[in-house]
Amino acid sequence: MTEEPLDSTCQSLWLACVEQLHQDLPEELFSNWIKPLKATVAPDFSKVTIHVRNRFTLDWIRSQYAGRIADLLHSLYGQPIALEFFVPQRTGVKRTYLPPSSSVLSPGVSALSGDAGSSAQPHAFASPLPASDASALDMQMQQTHSSAAAFSAEPVFHTRLNAGWTFDTLVEGTANRLARNAALHVANDPGHLYNPLFIYGGVGLGKTHLVHAIGNQLLAQRPDAKVLYTHAEQFITDVVKAFRQNSFDAFKAHYHTLDLLLIDDVQFFANKDRTQEEFFNAFEALLAKQSHIVMTSDTYPKGLINVHQRLVSRFDAGLTVAIEPPELEMRVAILLNKAVVEGIHMPEEVAFFVAKNVRSNVRELEGALRKILAYSRFNQKDISIQLAREALRDLLSIQNRQISVENIQKTVADYYKIKVADMYSKKRPANIARPRQIAMYLAKELTRKSYPDIGELFGGRDHTTVMHAVRKIAGERKQLAELNQQLHVLEQTLKG
Repeated sequence: MTEEPLDSTCQSLWLACVEQLHQDLPEELFSNWIKPLKATVAPDFSKVTIHVRNRFTLDWIRSQYAGRIADLLHSLYGQPIALEFFVPQRTGVKRTYLPPSSSVLSPGVSALSGDAGSSAQPHAFASPLPASDASALDMQMQQTHSSAAAFSAEPVFHTRLNAGWTFDTLVEGTANRLARNAALHVANDPGHLYNPLFIYGGVGLGKTHLVHAIGNQLLAQRPDAKVLYTHAEQFITDVVKAFRQNSFDAFKAHYHTLDLLLIDDVQFFANKDRTQEEFFNAFEALLAKQSHIVMTSDTYPKGLINVHQRLVSRFDAGLTVAIEPPELEMRVAILLNKAVVEGIHMPEEVAFFVAKNVRSNVRELEGALRKILAYSRFNQKDISIQLAREALRDLLSIQNRQISVENIQKTVADYYKIKVADMYSKKRPANIARPRQIAMYLAKELTRKSYPDIGELFGGRDHTTVMHAVRKIAGERKQLAELNQQLHVLEQTLKG
């Protein structure tokens, strides 16, 4: 197939679509399925031809993402655009997908879907497996196909590391300094102190980047080291595969012989009894041979629910460190660094504007940057505060509508089971004063209100009272895991 050169406008349309998908999808799904796609946009914008690697990829992209891609292209261009898929088979085979508004799928695509499905018959179980573990397989089989072969069939060991996620590309700040220093120590001297290393924090704060950095750093020093990054759901899938294929010897050879195991989101092990048993066995085997284990979670070990106590005690036996939401200066630095990586100049005042309005986590910050870059490219406008305001108008509207001091007061009062009126009252018992201070802290973090404004909304209190509460809660958050977890829950609740 001969490709026509893309002009800058056509290319901008596809790039804007990809940027939006990057924001909408989890990083692993985007990297596995969307990032590798190449597209040719017709000069008259009548269709977009997407190049996929094989029939399996075609079937998955068509079923999971084609509708979303078509809707995005329609939204960006203002008119429906047909999707055409190109598969490099013996003779270039095209498959066409029309926008959802047409309610038509070409017979070729439907037939291909049937062919792909017919070859995916499951194996019988080798032995009984809890339903909670087995149910994960159907959700994960497609996603894991492209990232690595099954452990029993890998001719070459796959680390699954993202080479771009290193300590050098991780912006350091007070929010992640302790976790970064511990991770760097592990990377330089694995198998000794801080084993296991347990990193916890909310979504999008850089936990995954940090564990990849550990693996990349170790491999740079010891290229022969056997390092594996995996998500907890992938581990669950591998346990199920071992049962279905009666291949637990291969499973153990894969997981029990590592020098470094990096495993993300261990909270997904909840209620997976057999998976927890196999992870416990792998955990013990790796510690016995002085291999290192690094785990991440959205909560500290003792906050994990429906995970066996013997696992929790081992998670808590090494070093547990938290990653906090980034402070303003760190958010600005992240935006400026990411813009440099993208080859775009972002004025510092724009970075400050975005950082002040997007406070929750690094992922949302990067998503806001992608929106701005896509908006700038597609509209061929320079990046400015006005352009950023236009690109983020939906996000800013949602924030302004949902997060108010009054909403914070009600949410905190409900959480700590006190009356909303106690937020304004002069009562000072601990069970009221403490939630009031937490509400003041959240009001300063999540709104643009000044200290005097917040004091006025809390019963006419002096601004110094608010400043004291904010500093106190901010300091204790770094020291008290339970308080940090409570604040995390409240923040997620308020942000919807």
